[in-house]
Amino acid sequence: MGVSQIKMPQLGESVTEGTVDKWLKHEGDFVKRDEPIVEVVTDKVNAEIPSPFEGKLVKIAVGEGETVRVGEREVATAHTEVPPEPAGGKAPAPVSRAVPAENGGERQRLSPAVRKLASEHGIDPASLRGSGLGGRVTRDDVLAALGDSQTAAPPKTTPAPAAPAPSRTDGKREELVKLSVMRKSIAEHMVRSLATSPHAWTLQEIDVTNLVRYREAEKDNFKARHGTSLTYMPFVAQLVCEALKQFPWLNSSWSDDGVVMKRYINLGIAVAIPDGLIVPVIKDADGLGFTDLVRVTNDLVERARNKQLKPDDVQGGTFTLNNTGATGSIASQPIINQPQAAILTTESIVKRAVVVDDAIAMRHIMNMCLSFDHRIIDGMMAGQFLSAIKKGLEEWTPGSIRL
Repeated sequence: MGVSQIKMPQLGESVTEGTVDKWLKHEGDFVKRDEPIVEVVTDKVNAEIPSPFEGKLVKIAVGEGETVRVGEREVATAHTEVPPEPAGGKAPAPVSRAVPAENGGERQRLSPAVRKLASEHGIDPASLRGSGLGGRVTRDDVLAALGDSQTAAPPKTTPAPAAPAPSRTDGKREELVKLSVMRKSIAEHMVRSLATSPHAWTLQEIDVTNLVRYREAEKDNFKARHGTSLTYMPFVAQLVCEALKQFPWLNSSWSDDGVVMKRYINLGIAVAIPDGLIVPVIKDADGLGFTDLVRVTNDLVERARNKQLKPDDVQGGTFTLNNTGATGSIASQPIINQPQAAILTTESIVKRAVVVDDAIAMRHIMNMCLSFDHRIIDGMMAGQFLSAIKKGLEEWTPGSIRL
């Protein structure tokens, strides 16, 4: 039996920190190996983290709502009965645990947001009685002290030009709804993405009548044979993989030294959940046959919606596909999932009257929209990439399936 540390895991490529959303175990609880122990949220995933050991949870070092950089700080310690298996075969370097001092030691237990709030208003956190886990001082504790104190120092802010003060919410006509950890993370990632790469956008209209007819005729038989639903996503995913092989620049990423070309295709599938959007990844999607692609896609979507994704499920994506048409959208301008070079959306399939061979015909039409990093990809290549997918969908036949 020994003492082991649990550190913040890597929950996705380019993810540098994670926020503890909810502890599923308490101090003193016995934890089985691979049993979910904590829910962690980043801009890419909201996941239950399994315990790497079996033993007794001794101390929770990071409270709910606190943000920790990946691998730099322990979030909990435990007496283990079975030695943990470190990811990648290499144990993380041990870190020294801070021992709170009599005065000011509690400062080390504050989240950055709480520490900043207390500093702005001249409040000494060591003087507060914390209501958080293990007596930790929370944001609410600081706000309560600020409201009770008549002598609190004014916020240390830089003077700004005079402007009308915003009205306070009164609970009747306005309401302040606190952001979830995941929504905050997504917001930060979206701002960072737009600041990182110059986005360009293009759209093409696609006649998917043949595909719609096939799916409608076969979906019941497919589910009876394979036990899973037949959606449009796997058809598009397979053609996207083929197009990425033809236009590999769409499957790359930017670096200061040059463009990193990926010789593998890890296809991210965006999944909407109540708190936001998660992008699980189909690893080596171009090597899967159609039925396996259906199974893997449906499995990832289901586990994403049930918060059962593992860290590896959201890592290593090289291109992202998003079915915005599920919400009724007919055109969208998605934001690139960094550090990828592009993101593609499939929009609603709408029945429209169009001209076919100089005659009016009712056809099933779908738009596809592509946002791309204009540092890497020009408009011509983006258009050729979409045209390749368009051709595959419009000329689709049952023989097009790569089993």
